[in-house]
Amino acid sequence: MPETNHHTKGLILTAIGGMALTIDIPLIRLADGEAWSILLIRSGTTFLAALVIWAFWRWLTPKAPQLIPGRDGLVVATLYGIGSITFITAVFHTSTADLVFILAFNTMFAALLSWLFLRERPRPVTLVAMALMVFGVMIIVSSSLGTGNLFGNLMALASAFCIACAITISRASGKDLGFTALVGVIFPFAVAAYMVSGIGFHITEPWWIIFNGAVVMPISFFCLANGPKYISGPEVAMFYLLETVLAPVWVWMIFMEVPTRNSLIGGTILIVTLVAHSTWQLIEGRKRRTASVVRHPA
Repeated sequence: MPETNHHTKGLILTAIGGMALTIDIPLIRLADGEAWSILLIRSGTTFLAALVIWAFWRWLTPKAPQLIPGRDGLVVATLYGIGSITFITAVFHTSTADLVFILAFNTMFAALLSWLFLRERPRPVTLVAMALMVFGVMIIVSSSLGTGNLFGNLMALASAFCIACAITISRASGKDLGFTALVGVIFPFAVAAYMVSGIGFHITEPWWIIFNGAVVMPISFFCLANGPKYISGPEVAMFYLLETVLAPVWVWMIFMEVPTRNSLIGGTILIVTLVAHSTWQLIEGRKRRTASVVRHPA
């Protein structure tokens, strides 16, 4: 497949995954339950859905991707598992706006990790963008000092870092890790099962979270985890921006949760920086591909 088609496929996959992810937080909030109970059902239904889809794929063709391909797959699965735990914890300990704005920071984490481990040195404009991102996150976190949201914001930051690590390793391996992200939820499922056994199960509207785990999560995880096969880590992370922009809108429409002033200021800095930097990346990538075609005509 030509490089241009690979890139287009990657953009379409990650766009679908990012769009599906935008309704994750509203569905969690609609379920109206305790954090560990939510995580138990969300991860359990995701794991079962992944097994059913994989078994059907395997029945159709022996070329179905492995669930966990080697050591890289195991590490990526673990990172997604830890990310799920920190994400659910953040949902219940900070506002939706703070959470999704901070999660958007995974784009800069991905760029930094690609520089350190893949020797993809960021250009000066990327370093400037990273500095602006740090500034935006500091503004958001500063509003939570002395409140109950600091812990939630730190969990959101940890989740963003886990996602960026998983994207970077997926990019470096070049393997098909679409199912790996889904199988990785078995770790948070085990942790949640242990916690629920002690404190009890509490979800008022479980069907919302069952739909989330059985349909929304498999689509978003599979698409986003496959993206690094075709496009760069920072480009994949860019599509998490869809959740940053749309999730607070859905929550505002459903729950009338209005973001704080600092959240809006910091979030605006994050969004403008990400959009500007990602647009620049895509333009530069297109220029490099065009130059390559000119130098090596068919």
